[in-house]
Amino acid sequence: MENNGEQQDLLLPKWLEWAREIQALSQTGLHFAENHYQRERFSRLIEIAADIISVHSDLDQAELIEIFNDQIGYATPRIDVRGAVFQKGKLLLVRERADGGWTMPGGWADVGDVPSTAVEREVLEEAGFEVSAQRVIGVYDANRTGPLEVFHAFKIVFLCDILGGEPRTSNETSQVGFFSRDDIPEFLSGERTRQRHIEDAFIANFVDQPTIFD
Repeated sequence: MENNGEQQDLLLPKWLEWAREIQALSQTGLHFAENHYQRERFSRLIEIAADIISVHSDLDQAELIEIFNDQIGYATPRIDVRGAVFQKGKLLLVRERADGGWTMPGGWADVGDVPSTAVEREVLEEAGFEVSAQRVIGVYDANRTGPLEVFHAFKIVFLCDILGGEPRTSNETSQVGFFSRDDIPEFLSGERTRQRHIEDAFIANFVDQPTIFD
């Protein structure tokens, strides 16, 4: 089942599309470079990608180059996991300290993570609840555009059952709460959670529908 819902509203600025593609090509090129000449040219392309982003944002060019140089191997999208956790029909949301916005608990999957284990860990760390991932609600294109989120990402949202625990904030979250469909906070935390993901979560909590995907 395909759901392109908000995709037209999530169009990236062309400069960010170009910079991401240049960075990805450069990273992959460096991985397969056979001589100093090739490495020099791909390193210059990394600098150009950093220049493009720094000119159109408040991000420092030197820091971007350092971040880009830390990326090695064939360039692929990152993976963001989110847990849709319900209690009496209300959805669990946490408030991010980074921007004050609300989101389903989750974060980047680490290398070596099993996706379901990653989301269970993130919910416990950010909200204080032990959960069990039951099924995948959706796999989404997550074109993150917030501060330092210059890399392309895919988002996996899992429907989770509560096993135990109690609401608890963390060094990343300042509030934890359950919200009905009509009481979802207006200020969501950028690409971490969008209205589209929330709507799909509420539907999945009541209907055993096929997985959503972009």
